[in-house]
Amino acid sequence: MLRLYEHAHVLVEQGAIVVCADEKTCIQALRVTGGVIAAHPGTPLRVGARYTRQGILNLFTALLVHKGETLARCFERKRFVDFQGFLQMLLGSLWCQKIRLVHLSLDNGPTHAPKQLKPWLRTLRLPFKVRIHWLPINASWLDQVELVFSTLQRHVLTPRHFENREELETQMLRYLAERNRHPKPIEWSYTVAKLRKQFAPRAPVELALRS
Repeated sequence: MLRLYEHAHVLVEQGAIVVCADEKTCIQALRVTGGVIAAHPGTPLRVGARYTRQGILNLFTALLVHKGETLARCFERKRFVDFQGFLQMLLGSLWCQKIRLVHLSLDNGPTHAPKQLKPWLRTLRLPFKVRIHWLPINASWLDQVELVFSTLQRHVLTPRHFENREELETQMLRYLAERNRHPKPIEWSYTVAKLRKQFAPRAPVELALRS
């Protein structure tokens, strides 16, 4: 994936796009008793200590690497069938018009059903190819969409105070829609060269034993 990140702008000129997809799961809609009082000079942010749960949502999101645009949809559950619905939205979007190949980055989580995904994709008879790039175990940080989730957490979900799930969904999708108005590719600094340097084998140390 690191090499694809580096060359995403070149690949799109050749008819190939690089897309990262993942889910932010079990996002709780919490209604804080007393609400949230915004900070102002001399007074810190105040959040009530008690809350009631209004349900959960799972946010499925894809990132178009060379542009920084996102596609997102909320589901009540996080099953493979939900992921199938999200992928159909993605593969039918404007991103995938007049292309020949999608490089799709995914982790090996059960929602993505690694053993079922490729056979299912073949049944769609898409006019372009989809090449899956499975991330290594415990390497979700290599997925650029995680950085989108990080900013969403800071700007929308902290502090968390929503009247219901509908308000939670509206606020999250509104934030991502606003982000798409001025998209910017993520400045990814972890390159193939850095990876090789980090994991390069150390030169053997020769010990001279002298009596």
